[in-house]
Amino acid sequence: MGRRPVFLAILAAALVLVPAAPATASPASQKFDLDAADIPSLQARMASGRLTAVGLTSTYLERIHRIDGKVNAVLALNPSALGQARESDARRRAHHLRGPLDGIPVLVKDNVDTRDQWTTAGSRALRSYPAKDATLITRLRNAGAVILGKANLSEWANFRAAKPTSGWSGVGGQTNNPYVLDRNPCGSSAGSAAGVAASLAQVAIGSETDGSIVCPAGMTATVGHKPSLGLVSRTGVVPISAAQDTAGPIARNVVDVALTLSVLQGRDPSDPATSQYPKSQPTDYAKLLRPGVLRGARIGLWRLPVLGPSTDAVMTSARNSLVQAGATVVEVTPPYQARLGELEFPALLTEFHRDIDAYLATRPRGPRNLAELIAYNRSDPLEQTCFAGQELFEQALAAPPPTDPGYLAGRAELSDLARRSLDETLAKYHLDAIASPTNPPAWKTDCAVGDNDVIPSSTPAAVAGYPDVTVPAGFAGPLPVGISFMGARWSDARMLALAADFSRVVPARVPPRYLATLPS
Repeated sequence: MGRRPVFLAILAAALVLVPAAPATASPASQKFDLDAADIPSLQARMASGRLTAVGLTSTYLERIHRIDGKVNAVLALNPSALGQARESDARRRAHHLRGPLDGIPVLVKDNVDTRDQWTTAGSRALRSYPAKDATLITRLRNAGAVILGKANLSEWANFRAAKPTSGWSGVGGQTNNPYVLDRNPCGSSAGSAAGVAASLAQVAIGSETDGSIVCPAGMTATVGHKPSLGLVSRTGVVPISAAQDTAGPIARNVVDVALTLSVLQGRDPSDPATSQYPKSQPTDYAKLLRPGVLRGARIGLWRLPVLGPSTDAVMTSARNSLVQAGATVVEVTPPYQARLGELEFPALLTEFHRDIDAYLATRPRGPRNLAELIAYNRSDPLEQTCFAGQELFEQALAAPPPTDPGYLAGRAELSDLARRSLDETLAKYHLDAIASPTNPPAWKTDCAVGDNDVIPSSTPAAVAGYPDVTVPAGFAGPLPVGISFMGARWSDARMLALAADFSRVVPARVPPRYLATLPS
């Protein structure tokens, strides 16, 4: 699909205020490499007067205007973005900065409620304003971040059709992989990851039920963190399952992810999962990113040859690099994977029906329940232009209720086996983390066929509620492959530190070239 009129109107209005600028420069700044810049270096430039928040935000707005026609990652810009940046510059002049995210442009997946923009989950049925900001948006605003706009996503977080196409939504059309444009960006946080990879924002917020942060990040050579369940509030995030959903940051480097997580995390009385948030959890993850963390670490390598020889070759190279960095690498296969695959989908059907009905009840306008969503999709031809089906909606509507003994037994077994899968493997081999390939090389986007996304590496951590951090590991031709670091619940700081040290030892990321296709 093409760009939306609402996007064009907002973009045009914003660009009236935005002077044209090179991709690596901004007003009131010297030229610098935007793709390589991290938040600490940007803050140093702003502290020295070589850059302003308005200049940085203007640069990103101009780059969206110039680049996003190829990628289609940005669903809608926030008309107040430059105003937010001016407020940040005023705070800096008054020496009242709110922390390292003050003045930093952040793109937000469009299943996260924002009071000043529509939150659609990619669906034309939900084109309306939510009642209030999601908790995580409140925390970003309180930290001074500039909410740049909303990122495109897989409609309903890829939980509508039996064979969806990742990165497509009825509102936003198809997001493309910036490395090879006819290849898929994977997962429902497609626009968040592709937007960061294309340097359309400094940081993006994604969400995951199973793979939807880490797979898009892996496919686009970015860093994605799926936090421990309960670390980041889900209040105001369009749900699939309260048992597995979480939001998390995506960026081009680990330090930006760590700084953003430090802002996002914390208890929220409206999200019961956060009641388990440990008082001992770090408040500043970036301070724990020290070189040499891999030396002496024990890493279990879960190879997953099912992802193909080119992915396995990247893992062999990653293994060698880990050993050279001083880690001990043990090859492992976490148990119970087949049973996890059998149990997860039926549980999600019941949970989606329960949780989407509860979420829709918070919206001032639009469908009130799943049955009304199904009716809407049948009535709107534009919702059927890529994948026509809504089989998962229909199955969820007919699924057993959350009081059903069969559902309760299945979810209990599913969660228990996922935790045991990781805990037993970590204990058996005395591991600090389990590393696995995040993704194979990106497949070609094809609405008629749907995704080729059977990628089992994300499932144990997603179902168990344990942390999963992916960083670039290498390339298969021009297509990125990521490596994921998974650990015990609440070990987010340790996983970020290991991932950061791997990125130091293996600086695999290169900027995208926006190739149209690959030679056949």
